[in-house]
Amino acid sequence: MTQQKKYGLRVIEAEGSWTAEVTRRMTARKTVVTKSKTGFATEAEATAWGDETLKGIVENLMVRNERRAKQRAERDQALADKEAAAEKWRAERDTAGESDDDLFDEDDE
Repeated sequence: MTQQKKYGLRVIEAEGSWTAEVTRRMTARKTVVTKSKTGFATEAEATAWGDETLKGIVENLMVRNERRAKQRAERDQALADKEAAAEKWRAERDTAGESDDDLFDEDDE
């Protein structure tokens, strides 16, 4: 399994003008254009715009991933706290149930 970049930059010349496309690997065989801009006079301008846009997309992706990781950690912690409280309640119920059984013992004498 090869490791390829998720996002890339493609610069194309068509009819005397340059087009910059920021691409994303959707699957191993399919690539989709995330953002594009046409009408650049030179390849350098198109590449500069593409690099700047690609950097912005990757930064937004990193911020979103950090935010989601934080939310996931909070959600997991809340779930663990809830489970611990439920386990504590079950343990208290079991110990209370054992002590209550002594009060209701019937003598067959």
